[in-house]
Amino acid sequence: MFLKLGTTSFGGPAAHMALMEDEVVRRRRWLSREEFLDLLGATQLIPGPNSTELAIYIGQRRAGWAGLVVAGVCFMLRGVLIVMVIAWAYVRFGSLPRLQGVLYGVKPIIIAVVAQALWGLGRTAVKTPLLALVGLSGAALNIMGVNELVVLFGTGLLLAANRAGKGTTPCVLPVLGMASGLPLAAGVAAGAVAAVPVSLWAVFCFFLKVGAVLFGSGYVLLAFLRADLVERWHWLSESQLLDAIAVGQMTPGPLFTTATFIGYVLGGPAAATLATLGIFLPAFIFVALSGPLIPRLRDSLVAGAFLDGVNVASLALMAVVSWRLGLATLVDWWSLFLAWAAVWLLLRHRVNSAWLVLGGAAAGLAITSLRGG
Repeated sequence: MFLKLGTTSFGGPAAHMALMEDEVVRRRRWLSREEFLDLLGATQLIPGPNSTELAIYIGQRRAGWAGLVVAGVCFMLRGVLIVMVIAWAYVRFGSLPRLQGVLYGVKPIIIAVVAQALWGLGRTAVKTPLLALVGLSGAALNIMGVNELVVLFGTGLLLAANRAGKGTTPCVLPVLGMASGLPLAAGVAAGAVAAVPVSLWAVFCFFLKVGAVLFGSGYVLLAFLRADLVERWHWLSESQLLDAIAVGQMTPGPLFTTATFIGYVLGGPAAATLATLGIFLPAFIFVALSGPLIPRLRDSLVAGAFLDGVNVASLALMAVVSWRLGLATLVDWWSLFLAWAAVWLLLRHRVNSAWLVLGGAAAGLAITSLRGG
């Protein structure tokens, strides 16, 4: 399943999570919506690639330690291999292959898949008027520019404090205090790297640091990479960095496969392999350490209230990302038609989202060919 998702999951973390919800909740019924939401919320509380961590959490919940490894590796494997091939062509020929047609057809499908997932998960997560109000407030704050972590932790702490104020033992507060300190620790670690020459060990250590401390969206990843690789060490040019981010966005699987591309540009297949290992390894460690705690947190009323808040805030952030992607994607009649058709097929006929993504890619290539693009 995760090999398939790693091949068809275009569109960023929100889209990846929606595709996973379609597979493991609606189609296979491996998890309930409540369990899925708890895992989704947990990915927001630890650094690293959120969609990959969700895959690892699902694998751990489904099949223990073996499932943890298999799910994570399979979800990112095909994306890594595709990026490796593109990086080889980039180094050899100095340009990127044209993938605009594929993206033109895939993005409207992703909008439809995310909207369907948000509708289903929202009905489960928004259990009270207070949660609805908090979710809307979180979306509004994020639109106004408030950082994702502030929205997530602020929402969770607000609801946990509200629950604790009703006389419940605040047993989760030490855990929340540690979690709230993670962004500060990330900032300290990010500034602690001295300039070093390019080497395999240096490439591995840099991407290991990024994977261990990075919270937030792909734009945060861009800021991390630019600060060190372009401005401080001059390992890459601005153009090369933007090409690397574009490859991560245009290929299926997690955006963190950008590290594979950069590693190849810096040192060929060996550096690409080490960069990939470095940026993804912390995700496996964080999930392995935190996974067993999630059911215990849910058993505590205060911790459960915190998770409820984080879950609602996570969906609010997904909605904001999807709205912005929709404004940039649904720009003509063809894209609107593809999105409408995908919604109809999902709701009326429960078509597998993977087939919809592949169909959208074919349609996008056909439409752009007819236009001469």
